[in-house]
This record gives sequence, structure tokens and C-alpha cells, in this order.
Amino acid sequence: MANEDYINSIKKWHEERETILRRENGWLALSGLFWLRKGTNLVGADPECDILLPKRAPLKMGTFEFDGNNVTLNIDADISVEVNGTVTRSALLDTDEDDIPSFITFNDIRMVVVRRSKGVGIRVWDNTRDVRRTFPPRDWYPVKEEYRIPATYTRYGQMRIVKMPDILGAVQDEQIHGYVSFELHGQGYELIASELPDHRLFIQFMDLTNGHPTYPSGRYYYTDAYEEGKPFFIDFNKAYNLPCAFTDYATCTFPPPENHLKVAIEAGERYTVQQ
Repeated sequence: MANEDYINSIKKWHEERETILRRENGWLALSGLFWLRKGTNLVGADPECDILLPKRAPLKMGTFEFDGNNVTLNIDADISVEVNGTVTRSALLDTDEDDIPSFITFNDIRMVVVRRSKGVGIRVWDNTRDVRRTFPPRDWYPVKEEYRIPATYTRYGQMRIVKMPDILGAVQDEQIHGYVSFELHGQGYELIASELPDHRLFIQFMDLTNGHPTYPSGRYYYTDAYEEGKPFFIDFNKAYNLPCAFTDYATCTFPPPENHLKVAIEAGERYTVQQ
């Protein structure tokens, strides 16, 4: 039987994931993703606008001017719009790939410019969406301490670029810094990983549970910070679904072929198709 303190710590982590999912400006608050065309893009609640906002927004709020690289916001309506906390009528916007993205906010609505394989777009959040409250709770396997596995992290001598497919139908170049090796049921496995500045590892993986009962396109997992010479574990009880499991407006990447495990990982988050 798993250690009670360990079980409780994982259940608390699961609860935190639930809170994160439902918070303001979280995945369930997303209400749109609109790709910009070069030139003028109208934004507002009018159905003819290029970036369609919730009905409580002005019919014609303003425009996003896109020159093929940069995006400029111009506000035409008589409303108070903030960009990173400062009321503005016009602003050159930083994207979500920049150190400090330009978040546009008004009346429980938030927008930001995103750069993706498909192009440059506008992501919209509506914090009044009922789905933040009504979406079914996340579903997890019972906690199994056997899936907290001693592992070894090996850094590559030089960072590698790995091709990863995304939900937009493109393939992205992702930086991979090393791989994690471990044993499960007497068999050895490896997973390639990206190392974050705080030395946590980010792993995207698939296994034989995908499609039923876990998310068909795989799961994500962040390790604890890796420290040279100290015990290191991979804990599949903290494996969780991609954001695309919760919204049509996420732009997930999928696990590369190197991380398709030929074993069932019966731990972490499960998936139920939403009707």
C-alpha cells in the first residue's frame, strides 16, 4: 500500500490542477483563437468582425493592424481598455513568445497576440463563461506509488532539435536537452526531455492507454528539479492531459515518436470524451 503522506500529497496536487484549470484566464475561459490576415483586422461583437468578441463587447471595438510581423492595436470605441494594466487607445503589441506579452483586458475579457506554426493570431479569454463552473471534474487513476520510479537523467553533450507535430497540422522544432531512463515491470525505457531554467524536466509521452482510458494524443509531465548526485524520480501519478483535452483553442504539440512507450502507464490523468 502506498504511503499515506505520499497519497495525500498527490491528491493535493490533483486538486491544485483542478483549480488551475478553472481559474480566471485559464484554459476553460478561452473563447476564441483568430488568425490575422495582413492589413486591417476588425475586432468586436459584430459577427462580421475578424476577431469576434462576446456579445457584451462593443460591436466595433477597434482594429488589429498586422504588417506580416508586428501587430498594433487601435481602439475606436468609447471604452476603457488596458494593455498590461495601462489604459491605452493604441499600442504596438508583444506576443506570447516575448518575455512580457501584451495582455489586453476589459470587462472580464482578455486578449493576447500568439505566434504559432499557422501564423500570428489573437487568443481571447472570456472569464464569464459558464464552462468554468460546469465542466466535469478531472479524472485520475488511483494513486499508485509503484509509478513513482527511480530514474536517471542524462544530458546530451549538445542540445538537440526534435521534430514535434502540433494540433495545427504542422511540425515544430523543439529543444531537447537529454533523456530520462528508468525501469518498469522489469523492462528499461527512455524518454527524451526538455530542461527548464529551474532544472525541472518537461516530458511529452504516449503509452498503450492512449485513446482509452487516457487522452488519445498523449500526456504531459513535469519532473521535480534535477540536482546532480541526488535521487531523482519520474512520477507518472502527475502525468496530465494536454490543454487540447479541455478547449478547442489550445495549440498543443504532441509527443515525438521517441516518446511513444510500448507499455501501459496506468497512472495520472484519465480522459472522458465531452459531449
